[in-house]
Amino acid sequence: MDLYTLTNAAGVEVRVISFGGIITSIRVPDRTGKFADVALGFSELEPYLRNPPYFGAIIGRYANRIAQGRFTLDGRTYTLAVNNPPNHLHGGIKGFDKVVWKAEPFQNADAVGLVFTHVSPDGDEGYPGTLSAKVTYSLNNRNELAFDYEATTDKATPVNLTQHTYFNLTGEGSGDILGHLLTIHASRLTPVDSRLIPTGIASVEGTPFDFRKPLAIGARIGASDPQITSGNGYDHNFVLDRQGSGVVLAARVEDPASGRVLEISTTEPGVQFYTGNFLDGTLTGKSGRPYARRSGFALETQHYPDSPNHPEFPSTVLKPGETYRSRTVYAFK
Repeated sequence: MDLYTLTNAAGVEVRVISFGGIITSIRVPDRTGKFADVALGFSELEPYLRNPPYFGAIIGRYANRIAQGRFTLDGRTYTLAVNNPPNHLHGGIKGFDKVVWKAEPFQNADAVGLVFTHVSPDGDEGYPGTLSAKVTYSLNNRNELAFDYEATTDKATPVNLTQHTYFNLTGEGSGDILGHLLTIHASRLTPVDSRLIPTGIASVEGTPFDFRKPLAIGARIGASDPQITSGNGYDHNFVLDRQGSGVVLAARVEDPASGRVLEISTTEPGVQFYTGNFLDGTLTGKSGRPYARRSGFALETQHYPDSPNHPEFPSTVLKPGETYRSRTVYAFK
């Protein structure tokens, strides 16, 4: 396994390992120019091998949950690992976050990066088809970290890839993220049942999920709302307001304490907002301080959870002869 360090002209630094394509650190400046690491993670490899909560990893074949670990495609039912009972989560027991990717570094006039490739064999974790995946990480001199996903298959199969970095814009290990100001450009979300499986699509109007204007993450996280109760906080997919299929701004997060801003743009139709509800202090980060509940947030650009079982959702099925393509950009300001 290898560790790569990407550095741009402004001194922004991103460290990535070939195991899981995991981003182990992201160092960006605050309003005074002081750098801090804003990505939760570890300083050594061994803790990543102990099945942590997907810190910084590529997620696949299917990001998020598939109900009962089962779906039907072209008249055949496929059974997946139930690794998040009673559901399948983030690709299964050994998803893309737990494989060693082949990595090829590159550098050009405006960017430095890595091209990760991995072949997932037919039947891997129960999924049909041999899936050839390529994920390109690139850091440019405008402080943008981009992710370009591609995949091909020899049998029809669902595909939903994402990146699972947890952020704390004050700095990892610096406390909770409840004071961060969040905007999500979404008028709707996919509400979930008690198993965290979508039940349809609903408006965010008048709910704790209305982030169409900047709002502190902690402002409504304790609301007596059944969706908040189901997710133990925020752990929900938002349906992005978008026109066409291009890259659109999905979310903006600002840390008033440091002045750091993260803007996330994507071609995906949704983004999963997660507030580290199950971090419990048992994991110690790079700072030497434990990661307590809500000490980081994730914004995972994606198709909707359990889409293979919801024909009314945008399709995630990739067929032979087609190429899956997706792009997400993290802009640090």
